[in-house]
Amino acid sequence: MHVSDFDYELPEELIAQEPLAERDHSRLLVVDKRAESFHHTLFSQIGAWLSPGDLLVFNDTKVIPARLWGRRLPGGGKVEVLLLSPRSADQWEALVRPGRKVPTGQTLAFGADGELTALAEERTAFGGRILRFNRQGADLRASIMKLGEVPLPHYIKTPLQNFDRYQTVYARTEGSVAAPTAGLHFTPELLQELNAAGIKTAYLTLHVGLGTFRPVKAEVVEEHQMHTEYFQISTELAAAIAATKAAGHRVIAVGTTSVRALETMGQEDGTVRAGDGQTAIFIYPGYQFKVLDGLVTNFHLPRSTLLMLVSAFAGRERTLAAYSEAIRERYRFFSFGDAMLVL
Repeated sequence: MHVSDFDYELPEELIAQEPLAERDHSRLLVVDKRAESFHHTLFSQIGAWLSPGDLLVFNDTKVIPARLWGRRLPGGGKVEVLLLSPRSADQWEALVRPGRKVPTGQTLAFGADGELTALAEERTAFGGRILRFNRQGADLRASIMKLGEVPLPHYIKTPLQNFDRYQTVYARTEGSVAAPTAGLHFTPELLQELNAAGIKTAYLTLHVGLGTFRPVKAEVVEEHQMHTEYFQISTELAAAIAATKAAGHRVIAVGTTSVRALETMGQEDGTVRAGDGQTAIFIYPGYQFKVLDGLVTNFHLPRSTLLMLVSAFAGRERTLAAYSEAIRERYRFFSFGDAMLVL
């Protein structure tokens, strides 16, 4: 299977540069796999396509201000650091630009007075660096929150006025460098409305990391290597999924990150094991889903692993046909764009 099988042409003006004024006023393309049909509606009407007893599974990760601007010591040359995942109380894996100017043993300083420093201890297999900071634990977190900025995807050129719009309304577990964007459409009022209709909600955590920023460079899909990301599934979620399956209802993941966590811990009977750890699961057509019955997702970049995951669930030809339909209907694409519901 070739990466080019997941390519498509997208007019640049359809890349959403900022969120809509109201989260749930985005459009929703419903893909009905059994009826082989597409339906156009608003996201606020998603409940019309769900049934009492269905379980929506959300990723409650919270985006941190993971981009730091610093300088090399000595010399003062400017560097950009994108924190990816913590390794210990005082260590982070990071992308550093320009990487060639930050060899092992290089010290970096952040803040006007150099209050935060980091030592580049080693290179990673993906070309990043392991940085050891001069602070740890809560002190390091406070410095990152003070000095960092939220990294927006490269295709968003318009400055974001309110960074809360790059967080879901239910974000609570800090650790991601990018938002789980399918969840950006939900409002507290919509969640209350769904619960009142008997649609259940539950949460897991997967911290979105390097994979979001890595293009697929391989020509053959199977040769691509995924980066690892931390996830956690609670005993409460595992029990909720077991009860949902036993009652004959559907488990619907909100976002591809939720899918990856669920399928990592999925069992052959459709349930999941509780636990936490690192996942490098790569889902592409041919994958046999264990847990997933439905998917809420945004429109993803061409040739991306996210598009491959959606294609694995919906079928490649059906997914690309849905994307063509969305382009014809002038849907908005990517992080601040519109959404799909695949059932």
